[in-house]
Amino acid sequence: MRAVTDLPHEIVEDEHVEIPARDGTLLAARVWRPASSDETPVPGLLESIPYRRRDLTSHRDSIHHPYLAGHGYACVRLDLRGSGDSEGVLTDEYTETEHRDIEDVLAWLADQLWCTGTTGMMGISWGGFNALQVAARRPPSLGAIVIASFTDDRYADDMHYMGGCLLSDNLAEAGTMFAHSTCPPDPATVGDRWREMWQERLAGVGPWIDEWLSHQRRDDYWRRASVCEDYGAVQVPVFASSGWADGYSNAVFRVLEHLDVPRKGLIGPWSHRYPHLGEPGPAIGYLQEVVRWFDHWLKKVPNDVMDGPMLRTWMQDSVPPSTSYEERPGRWVGEPSWPSPHVTPVQRPLAPHRIAEAADEPVERDLHVQSPLSVGQFAGKWASYNAPPDLPYDQREEDGGSLVFDTDELTERCEILGAPVVDLDVAADQPVAMVAARLSDVAPDGRATRITYGLLNLTHRDGSDAPAPLEPGRSYRVRVRLNGVAQAFPPGHRIRLSLSSSYWPLAWAPPRPARLRIRTGTSSLTLPVRPTSESDELPLRPFEPPEGASPIDMTRLRPGDHRWTVSRDMVGYNSALEIVKDAGAVRYDAIDLEVARRAYERYSWVADDFSSARGDTEWTMEFARDGWRARAVTHTELTCTDTEFHLHARLDGYDGEERIFSRNWHRVIPRDCL
Repeated sequence: MRAVTDLPHEIVEDEHVEIPARDGTLLAARVWRPASSDETPVPGLLESIPYRRRDLTSHRDSIHHPYLAGHGYACVRLDLRGSGDSEGVLTDEYTETEHRDIEDVLAWLADQLWCTGTTGMMGISWGGFNALQVAARRPPSLGAIVIASFTDDRYADDMHYMGGCLLSDNLAEAGTMFAHSTCPPDPATVGDRWREMWQERLAGVGPWIDEWLSHQRRDDYWRRASVCEDYGAVQVPVFASSGWADGYSNAVFRVLEHLDVPRKGLIGPWSHRYPHLGEPGPAIGYLQEVVRWFDHWLKKVPNDVMDGPMLRTWMQDSVPPSTSYEERPGRWVGEPSWPSPHVTPVQRPLAPHRIAEAADEPVERDLHVQSPLSVGQFAGKWASYNAPPDLPYDQREEDGGSLVFDTDELTERCEILGAPVVDLDVAADQPVAMVAARLSDVAPDGRATRITYGLLNLTHRDGSDAPAPLEPGRSYRVRVRLNGVAQAFPPGHRIRLSLSSSYWPLAWAPPRPARLRIRTGTSSLTLPVRPTSESDELPLRPFEPPEGASPIDMTRLRPGDHRWTVSRDMVGYNSALEIVKDAGAVRYDAIDLEVARRAYERYSWVADDFSSARGDTEWTMEFARDGWRARAVTHTELTCTDTEFHLHARLDGYDGEERIFSRNWHRVIPRDCL
């Protein structure tokens, strides 16, 4: 990324601004704006997240907020209530209180003398979520939003559940937020009341997974703030982006299809990162695109931002399997609308261990699979957070415990864009069962690169509002929708569909091992085929190279460490996947603050005992300056029987070496068709 120092506007920065919410709670924010905005007001842009503006996100924030301010915007980076230096307690995501706070901040921003009264919102992940959600509430000043790595469906397409299956990211991200919600405010900002504020947080929070695991079906808890419940509520232009290595690319397709506002979509090869910082590469000049978007909609500048295709995606070329990539080869392609007139669904029947041709005579045969718990240990994370190695590895070992269907060797290049669909004629010998469907690119040497996958809890076959147990032995027609993807398969390769009855630890295993019966001939795979055509060769406006403002200075005090280790004891048959995400220790030089972060996850099991599945997360967050040191340590443990989940959690807070807070939780949560 090129650091730009000659921005069009000189900027001023207010490092700490306190904005009152309607109940009197003071919310902490940082503001960057053009120095000239005192005389010539500018539109305001808001990003609202709980990840600490003065330290944890300050390096990233310093790249894009000053850049946007230097292009004529007043940028506000808000610490959500109960995070960073904001008062209050943070107890959950996307609450009514959070949305009201954001509305209050937007009103405050629009009312400032240096603001024109028109505002926009931007953000990635949490900030992308709440920008879309708040847009649906129609605050009067909001004129446009830019969102990345977001969802419109909090139940069906987020880190909690997928196809009615419980994701291990539900535990992992609950651990992340348990840690972030228990961090202390900075005494350099809030003064002597830091400890009182911290004590309030420590006493007011709990393990977030308690709430998330108590809602195992699509109920009102998830419907609230899911914009898919009423797309018509969004009435402002939307620029939406994500990456194929992320977990949130599906939402870009849906908002393009269902919103009735000016909209653009962008999906690159990236993980859970802003596109100008995108990894795997290539990163793009995303901030230039953001400026053009807001210029057009907030400043009414006539530019080319709405020209060209509605959706631009990175068509990925074939690559060998790897748990990380620096770059993904491919090319940009454009679609005039979504669904695209260029994409044709091609249904291929499943034959015994083959993906047959559409014209082939159906071959009906019953095939069976009962997967070991080890299928899934090379699945990677539900969403790559660019903490290598977190992408899926060679699928051949996974395929050993799966039903496998291959095409013949391809004689010509095949490209797909969109969501593959698997229709199955299936039966199970248990009342609760799941199916995991994986699509892989198989090279001539046999290496298999997973390109997409989908999960379905078969008790959710008719929807997730009211799941129902299976009748063992009865045949059902079910549909498994895989994650959307853009992928090219070269000649000489094969396309492989793999079906398994478990996918641990990416998804929690069913209560008992289930044996699935799949009937070929009446089951099929549908691929969204995008033929290469002359229209594909039409020139697209090239993206500019990535650029941003010069990032703040940080001093590395201790190196980080990222490890994924799969282990198996052949005596006791104990297996585990251990993940270390240690950010090391850094000093934020401008505020002389030292921060250390370490996260540890462990997913373990014994042989094929499904009730032995266990997940553990532990976080340590430490802050220090001039003799002051505060540390929060959280631990969450999730185990199960075939009828219950058992949750144990612990929180300890330390002021120096003195433990000033300690609490333990134990909860038993019934399994609900899960």
